[in-house]
Amino acid sequence: MNIAKTPSKTPTLVPVRPRPGAGGVEILARSYRSGVRLDPHMHREAQLVFAAKGVMQVQTPRGVWLVPPERAVWVPPRLEHAIDVLSDIEMRTVYFQSRWLAKQKVSAAIANEFVVRVGALMREAVLAMFEPQCDTARKLTLARLVVMDLRDAGDASTFMPMPQHPKARQVANIILGDPTADRDLEELAAEAGISGRTLTRLFPAQTKLTLKSWKQRARVIAAIERLGQPGVSIKQVAAALGFSSTAAFSFAFRDVTGETPTAFLSRKDEKA
Repeated sequence: MNIAKTPSKTPTLVPVRPRPGAGGVEILARSYRSGVRLDPHMHREAQLVFAAKGVMQVQTPRGVWLVPPERAVWVPPRLEHAIDVLSDIEMRTVYFQSRWLAKQKVSAAIANEFVVRVGALMREAVLAMFEPQCDTARKLTLARLVVMDLRDAGDASTFMPMPQHPKARQVANIILGDPTADRDLEELAAEAGISGRTLTRLFPAQTKLTLKSWKQRARVIAAIERLGQPGVSIKQVAAALGFSSTAAFSFAFRDVTGETPTAFLSRKDEKA
């Protein structure tokens, strides 16, 4: 699993200049090749970043999200973030000015960053905003539908909370750098120069997950990334990530994401 670099202390403020008459909502369509990195930056506007095709990884100071095609990431205004493109991607971004968002009366629900599962309503509303015939009035109506759908749509299944303690964060980066490696507690602790007991205490205190659960989530998120690649089977992914069997992999995948790998692939194929 590729891991984004730690965001910088002074991220670039990237301005978005809505066209006249946009009414507080703007859109941007971009295509990126695999391997592209959008370095740490922030916007004055809030944004919903949607992968119409491909897989990306988004990092904020709080953690790392994997964003496959059926998910999008919500980024509040002036929040530092970086994006790594893990496979060729068609990115669709909707920017929301703060004053427009305030009128929608949903600020408490979208105050923090999160990943959202993109259902049929949100997907069609976002994509319709990019159609050539979509005028300002229609765009704003669609934007309201998107924001309404965001209120109860938080989905953290592809989120890796990052510990803030430097040594624990070093361990987290070691695991994310190679989630297939079978390093035990003492090996990880020694590599980071910390005791196993302290490491065991820090992970649940700072991430709400035990180290074992955190490692399992890292493997499953790596699996989601690999399942997004064409021609890769569930059996191949399970073996590559060191699971004892396809059944064991399916159990772990469902425990983290709430669905089986087969269901995940079925939805991906439907939207391809």
